[in-house]
Amino acid sequence: MNLEKMTLVFRQLAIEAGEKILKIYNEDDFLISIKEDKSPLTLADKMADAHISKGLALAYPEVQLISEEQESSHQSYQNEFFIVDPLDGTKEFINRNGDFTVNIAYVKNGKPIVGVVYAPDKERLFYSNGLGASFEEKGPFLHDDLGNKKQIFTRAEVRTELSIVASKSHRNKETENYIKNYCVRDIKSAGSSLKFCLIATGEADLYPRLGRTMEWDTAAGHAVLLGAGGMVVRLEDHKELTYGKSLYENPFFIAHAPNVDLWRD
Repeated sequence: MNLEKMTLVFRQLAIEAGEKILKIYNEDDFLISIKEDKSPLTLADKMADAHISKGLALAYPEVQLISEEQESSHQSYQNEFFIVDPLDGTKEFINRNGDFTVNIAYVKNGKPIVGVVYAPDKERLFYSNGLGASFEEKGPFLHDDLGNKKQIFTRAEVRTELSIVASKSHRNKETENYIKNYCVRDIKSAGSSLKFCLIATGEADLYPRLGRTMEWDTAAGHAVLLGAGGMVVRLEDHKELTYGKSLYENPFFIAHAPNVDLWRD
């Protein structure tokens, strides 16, 4: 499997899906429906999912696809698969605050290898190349040609006061209590998988998630963070978060730069 080529395929599909999302986002009004799990769904979710799914099937017909918007795909488990959240941060999309992303990842043997996170309204695009490095690309974003890019790294220096990033829509009491165990310099709010990317670029040090997430929410951002030198571990034992779990549901986790001394109960 040519991972660099896969990165380019993911990147192009994410950019094209982002264009479809922004077209609806910039309309005066759009329909919102509610899924069985009580989460919102828009036409943008559906259109982005259809486009990405078609593109991946054409490029890699032999690889299993897991998508948030395709419930039938949530029942089977393989060692190798694509996992997609075509519009991560639908609540942010509905609230028009820009903190939504397109997430596409390739997972093998439980580990996210290649990941692309594209925030179309913020014009930020992050990707891991599957070869141990991650990058941020600056726009304008051409479909079939990489633009200006720079390799990204987690913050290198050890800090006694941490910059923490937390969810805009899902911050809860458990998360607030966990954060109190650290000496905090500042707390940033961000939606979707952008939280992983802020650690990957050194803009934050720690992202604790003591709430429900699914693998399609985290895999692409996790891959980007790994390539930048960071890590994502389970809250319960600080072991690496893995993929291909039952129903693709994550335990509570902590994403962090490598120099952060994690609090232990």
